Amino acid sequence: MNTEMGNYSVVTEFFLVGLSQYPELQHFLFVLCLIMYLIILLGNGLLIIISILDSRLHTPMYFFLGNLSFLDICYTSSSIPPVLVIFVSDRKSISFTGCALQMVASLGLGSTECVLLAVMAYDRYVAICNPLRYPIIMNRVLYVHMAAWSWTIGCLNSLVQTVLTMILPFCGNNVIDHITCEILALLKLICSDITINVLIMTLAGIVLLVIPLLLIFISYIFIISSILRISSAEGRKKAFSTCSAHMTVVILFYGSAVFMYMKPKSKDTNTSDEIIALSYGVVTPMLNPIIYSLRNKEVKEAVKKVLSRHLTLLKT
Repeated sequence: MNTEMGNYSVVTEFFLVGLSQYPELQHFLFVLCLIMYLIILLGNGLLIIISILDSRLHTPMYFFLGNLSFLDICYTSSSIPPVLVIFVSDRKSISFTGCALQMVASLGLGSTECVLLAVMAYDRYVAICNPLRYPIIMNRVLYVHMAAWSWTIGCLNSLVQTVLTMILPFCGNNVIDHITCEILALLKLICSDITINVLIMTLAGIVLLVIPLLLIFISYIFIISSILRISSAEGRKKAFSTCSAHMTVVILFYGSAVFMYMKPKSKDTNTSDEIIALSYGVVTPMLNPIIYSLRNKEVKEAVKKVLSRHLTLLKT
């Protein structure tokens, strides 16, 4: 729906037509995304609960992990339910305000995760390379501030990019060739100069993707160097196990994020871009708690403890 204002048509809603040429695929993806969303809520919710209930997990690492789980729940809750509605709806539309809010949430939470993963890498660096000073360096004031700044930077980036995008004229172009209100897909609809938007997006990509990834890479150079200096094989295995889950999550998250935002831009959205976007927004949040649970003895023991406690309460 459009209304006329001056020489432009003011867009009041958008139509999300991504993957609409594959109705059978949409039905399959509806079921798959619904199952994955339930797993995300269960897995990440359980991690948050056990990190609160088990006193052994009241450490900086699990504080950051709790933030990551909460972030994943918020991220998927802002995108998956609308996508599910789009998949089964004949009128695949979203209001202008709803589109802006979806973009704010996806950009903000995605940007926050970039910074948070770098913060978690620094935490592992201090734990492995300076174990005796770890409690002093990673004190409560520092790690709470680090998490707070991760959220603040992500939210500021999101607000700036969303506002600068949504104030531009769409000239009646309201058909988005995507399954969500993704910023790259929206920029293709704008009928005025988007040089500033592209410049800010490029700078944001460097600050929030390249620099955190570089910091993570440098941290792991020092971490691996310290692990290799450990004399016993058991000690090396134990040290590496505390980092392997984070390394796996980084590879999954940054692999899809770099593919989406740092590859050459084309005018036409292809199916692979939309599948990658879906993977970035669904598969990674689903795998995060699984990866941390499978590779972390403390988490597995905490889960068993919480479950056994509740089973005992149910029996009594």
